[in-house]
Amino acid sequence: MNDSKNVAHVYREVTNAAILGLVVNFLLGVVKLIGGIVGNSFALIADSVNSIGDVITTVIVLFALRVAQMPPDEEHPYGHTRAEAIAASNVALLVIVSALFVAWEAVQRIGVGHAIPATWTLWIAGSNVLIKEALYQYKVRIGRRTNSAAIIANAWDHRSDALCSLAVLIGLGAIRFGGPSLMWADEAASLVVAAAIVWSATQLFRASASELMDVQANPDLVQQIHQQSLTVPGVKDVETLWVRKSGLEYFADIHIEVDPQMSVAEGHQIGHHVKDHLLEQFATLRDVLVHLEPHGHAQLHKQQAASAAQHDSAK
Repeated sequence: MNDSKNVAHVYREVTNAAILGLVVNFLLGVVKLIGGIVGNSFALIADSVNSIGDVITTVIVLFALRVAQMPPDEEHPYGHTRAEAIAASNVALLVIVSALFVAWEAVQRIGVGHAIPATWTLWIAGSNVLIKEALYQYKVRIGRRTNSAAIIANAWDHRSDALCSLAVLIGLGAIRFGGPSLMWADEAASLVVAAAIVWSATQLFRASASELMDVQANPDLVQQIHQQSLTVPGVKDVETLWVRKSGLEYFADIHIEVDPQMSVAEGHQIGHHVKDHLLEQFATLRDVLVHLEPHGHAQLHKQQAASAAQHDSAK
């Protein structure tokens, strides 16, 4: 049977990682916003918008995770696991709009004279690079351990943020050591940050939209489920296997081939064994729908179709 504690553990790990990211992003956002205003660096201000956007994203994802864990009801017999994908797609659009606003402000500031950013703004940007890279390493390990695409994507968001901060660091360094002639580097770094935010948010939107469109799960997971199904006694072959992702969990539809001479009751029992075995082996598998096919039926159908095609072409 499915160990519900394993599923709860996955949600708990993902939630804890998200909360840690929320706290760190909030603190970094505040520090960079104050540093950018006081230190005359629009690049830092743009980077703070990135962090604050991540805070908003995380709050919505945390809320969606709570909704996703709600049990099925009459209106939602498949549960509420898609809440995460719905939230992610809407947040991605919000982040894209905020990034375009930052880019527009940066373009407006190009060529406008302003004070050279303070030297200590370099320390803020440099520290942000190290902190974000550490968060990436932490979350990517959790994501791989729990098979959570959401956390892995979030980890890469931190890596993207680290690269953004590196661009800010280079821009600020160019101004400090190159003088007023390189003042444009601050705005250029802002545009790099905005472009990175748009790219990251676009990837998030594509992933969440694909999930809502019931795209097939990653090939490795599908192959593992296929192999485990064949280990159940009585299963001759797997004709069809569809696995769709829904939040942090999955739903599978599988057509297994059994001995065509066995009784309906025997085939029904094998189907239950397949479902129980898969739910036991894969903690994030929410449900499995098993359909029975007589062994050899698919091959016979293909041969009949090929024969019919040859007959039609001979006419």
